[in-house]
Amino acid sequence: MKTGVAKTGVVAELRGGRPGPTVALRSDMDALPVVEQVDVPFKSTVRSTYNGQEVGVMHACGHDLHMAILMGAAEVLASMRDQVAGTIRFVFQPAEEGPPQDEEGGAPLMIKEGVLANPKPDAIFGLHVFPFEVGSIRVRPQGTMAASDVLRITVRGRQTHGAWPWTGWIRWWSPRRS
Repeated sequence: MKTGVAKTGVVAELRGGRPGPTVALRSDMDALPVVEQVDVPFKSTVRSTYNGQEVGVMHACGHDLHMAILMGAAEVLASMRDQVAGTIRFVFQPAEEGPPQDEEGGAPLMIKEGVLANPKPDAIFGLHVFPFEVGSIRVRPQGTMAASDVLRITVRGRQTHGAWPWTGWIRWWSPRRS
């Protein structure tokens, strides 16, 4: 296991008991600069500085679930190591949503630091939750839910998830808002 990859990332490998390909399983692992607004005993109250501003910090967008999925997969696969054909590389990626301004990080820095080398994975599966039907798993070849560019704008309004910006607008403008 290697820690400190791309600053705070973690990479581990499981060598199976049989020859086979190298497969990488990837999960994001970072908390985001978001205030947790739910009233539950385990909500995050952590505050930090991000891009020069004091912000709340929480595992939004399912990042805690993503880590749990990958940890669970690692535990199950390790328990059956002798049956695994090939090598499984577990990649816990920081800065999935992008590093702070003027910093290097996330997947590009992990790749630069050699996460996809020695040996190069034959396949990579990015683990992510999405509101599909309970019990379903979706797989798609090539990329999905990926960004190829960066656009920085300033929006003043209610906080919402970046993948569904209209939900903040709808909530804010809804005549039934509380």
